[in-house]
Amino acid sequence: DGTVLLVEIRRGTLSQVTGEGKVGVVADLGGGPNGAAVGPDGAVYICNNGGFAWSQVGDMVVPLDLATRSSEPPDFEGGWIERVDLETGESTVLYRECDGHRFTSPNDIVFDTAGGFWFTDLGKTRPRDLDRGGLYYARPDGSSVVEISYGHLGANGVGLSPSGDRVYVAESFTGRLWAWDVDAPGRVRDPGGTCLLATTGHFDSLAVEADGTVVIAAIGDGLCCYRPDGSHDYVPMPDPFTTNVCFAGDDLRTAYVT
Repeated sequence: DGTVLLVEIRRGTLSQVTGEGKVGVVADLGGGPNGAAVGPDGAVYICNNGGFAWSQVGDMVVPLDLATRSSEPPDFEGGWIERVDLETGESTVLYRECDGHRFTSPNDIVFDTAGGFWFTDLGKTRPRDLDRGGLYYARPDGSSVVEISYGHLGANGVGLSPSGDRVYVAESFTGRLWAWDVDAPGRVRDPGGTCLLATTGHFDSLAVEADGTVVIAAIGDGLCCYRPDGSHDYVPMPDPFTTNVCFAGDDLRTAYVT
């Protein structure tokens, strides 16, 4: 219907923007709703990072305590994956941990054709240490979550190739794009993955075009477009804090960027 769904991290909401640009709250979730995807059941599945520390920088607010270099807020208790009913706004927490390890900053999410979803955990930073990030696969009914790869420096955006045989992850702190060949839902050939691109910038979320081009929100640089032939270029954006992108419209060729 032309309505755009998005998350507002600091506000703690799943929100919608109408074609006329009016913003309304779909669900008040608390924590830090970070990534969202519509599931096969029509509900919206949210990666909730549990909240950030914030600092004012000029007219911007950034998710970091600049005095301590910590993104972890006081009394932090972890992040989670939740399901939101779009009709009622009711939220149900599905996962808070995997194999006894709590999630510290679930970030981005993408569904596959089997009905499961891949998601990333960015991790939090503290004054003198930081969490390693990871890639996970889960079922939407809350029955199963598995760790695919761990040890990344800010696992952020996640997406699938058009045929679903590759999963991509954008690594925030290094500006790298990683890929894994998918053998089956929730199973990859090499947990170590392959680094496809290394830049001097910082990456956030991503989306994949029908021709296989991976479009990454590159903070400070607009959109980074990595093409199947290994080349890449940048599309500038009017805001310096480019964080996410999705495709819409009748031909799915209109990019909506946060």
